[in-house]
Amino acid sequence: MDDCLVKAGQGNAVAQYNLGLMYEFGSGVSQDYKESVKWYGKPINQVIALVQLILGGMYDSGVIVPQDHKESVKWYLMAALRGNASAQNNLGVMYYDGQGVVQDYKEAVKWWRLAAEQGDSVSQFNLGLMYAKGQGVLQDYVMAYMYWDNVPIRSYEEEDVVIVKRSISKIMTDSQIAEAQKLAREWMRNHQ
Repeated sequence: MDDCLVKAGQGNAVAQYNLGLMYEFGSGVSQDYKESVKWYGKPINQVIALVQLILGGMYDSGVIVPQDHKESVKWYLMAALRGNASAQNNLGVMYYDGQGVVQDYKEAVKWWRLAAEQGDSVSQFNLGLMYAKGQGVLQDYVMAYMYWDNVPIRSYEEEDVVIVKRSISKIMTDSQIAEAQKLAREWMRNHQ
């Protein structure tokens, strides 16, 4: 039960469904139909967001439907508001590039931050770039390094992460690097 509850709380759709079953039939918990309905309904939000993400991608790439960045942004936004990290990342890209929306670095940072807080490594990498360049945020090498320090190497191009961390560390003091690493550890504890 505890493992199922933890996974369900983390957004695992199968665990949410199983928790709904448990409450419906009183298996390992007190039977509670209201609680059952609550948990049965949660995976629906994820499925809807996934479909919205897919539609946004189709309009973004022009696969199956004619390319239409404004329509893509509409679908990405709907999925992003449902908490889909991939849609949040894609919306950040749209704002960064000015595709389907007016280019807005602050808005790109907002969406990348939301996705990064869910563990999206591409968004973490992009936030590091924004802090390094001072785009949409005040330039802050410590924050840039912190975000790059949190990018799981296996999930992103290792060479890119190593190159940017190496280049920025050349203009940082040892104490700034130590502060960035401390912040990275704290950030990971709060967001993973």
